[in-house]
Amino acid sequence: MAMHIVIAGAGDMGYHLAEQLSYDNKDITLIDTEREVLDYVSSKLDVLTVLGDATSIEVLKRANVDHASMVLAVTTSEKTNIVAAVLAKQLGAKRVMARVRNHSYLHGDNIKYFENLGIDNLISPTMLCSREIFNLIQNSSFTEVFDFEGGKLNVVGVTLDQSNPLVNQRIMDMSTNPIFDDVRIIAILRDQKTLIPRGSTIIRNQDHVFFISTKKHTHSILQLIGQEKREIKNVMIIGGDDMALTTALKLENHYRVTLVNKDKDRCKWLAENLPNTLVINGDYKNVELLVEEGLEQMDAFLALTDSSETNIITSLTAKNHGVYKTIAHVDTREYIHISHSIGVDSLINKKLVAANEVSRYLRKGSVEAVSGIYGVDAEFVQYSVCKSNRLTKYTLKDLHFPDSAIVAGVIRGEEVFIPDGDFQLQVGDKAIVLALPQAKGSLEKLFH
Repeated sequence: MAMHIVIAGAGDMGYHLAEQLSYDNKDITLIDTEREVLDYVSSKLDVLTVLGDATSIEVLKRANVDHASMVLAVTTSEKTNIVAAVLAKQLGAKRVMARVRNHSYLHGDNIKYFENLGIDNLISPTMLCSREIFNLIQNSSFTEVFDFEGGKLNVVGVTLDQSNPLVNQRIMDMSTNPIFDDVRIIAILRDQKTLIPRGSTIIRNQDHVFFISTKKHTHSILQLIGQEKREIKNVMIIGGDDMALTTALKLENHYRVTLVNKDKDRCKWLAENLPNTLVINGDYKNVELLVEEGLEQMDAFLALTDSSETNIITSLTAKNHGVYKTIAHVDTREYIHISHSIGVDSLINKKLVAANEVSRYLRKGSVEAVSGIYGVDAEFVQYSVCKSNRLTKYTLKDLHFPDSAIVAGVIRGEEVFIPDGDFQLQVGDKAIVLALPQAKGSLEKLFH
């Protein structure tokens, strides 16, 4: 029987989650107060819809929350989400999650007040994004950075051009380089297709390549691709809403941060709440103003306004003015898929970050974390090996692993391995697997 999931709120985030989860053949019901929105969703996705307010017990009963494995309350109203989640739990839902804006709810002991109400998880997409942005600034040479188990293993992405020493080389010929003892190429994005490389794969110009390494060998990847680590000191942020604020708060104690926003009253409020950030009132679409405020001295430029187009164009402008690292918040799906060819270094997307967080609670098998990749149909899934079975009896090459997946890394207590075909898993291991969608079923069976 399919897992029953109820999503309250059919806006951007609810729609994105419903779409992601419907790929997994889950039985999904969406609740929203607007008939038009639900009609649009029904025309695009195979889901049930319920018209009404998610804080109404009647409406929740119509959505069958009593049989739900999970209820996700992700409307734009924090109060609605909290009330809907509490009621859904009382009505019999197994697990409930609520999207919140107030970050103090997630600090320290505050979470336990919500747990006492029956809410299993609080999720703040802006907080998750600001954490990801911080990680990208700290590892500014890469376009993506994923860390597992608190950074014991890192996966980084980078586009390689004609001048790169790895271009036109076969992967098996590179393995003589001792760096490859601690680093491995685990995926290549080429012409918007994801390849899981074999020994005979040749790296091509403009390939977007994903490497895995232990934390202490991330610098070896820079050596391999002929780059030096660049220290970021000065950061400019444009935008003034929740994400710009959260990101500035996270960065201002580590970097010199300048924030530009066009709303005068909002700037006053931001200046009071960001003690170590220089807040400037002005139109961020005006390039001359940005240059006057020091754009050309910046090491990083973060475009976090609510317009994807503005974010992309200003990031490209910043790139033209010599800024080393640009990050744009992009909400539009079409742009995410062409992200690596746009010319912006890194894209960030609130819905995808939130969907990754949610999907790890919904997987079968012993899934501990899931990371989707922008513009790529593959994802990283961290499984734990819970019991002795086929997985622990054979080497990886004898397990008949699907071709569309690869065990990229293994964490065993404090030890970290980048395994080859002769590696054998043990009970208690955490395996990081890169998987294309078609591998999902086989992997769930293997790791169940």
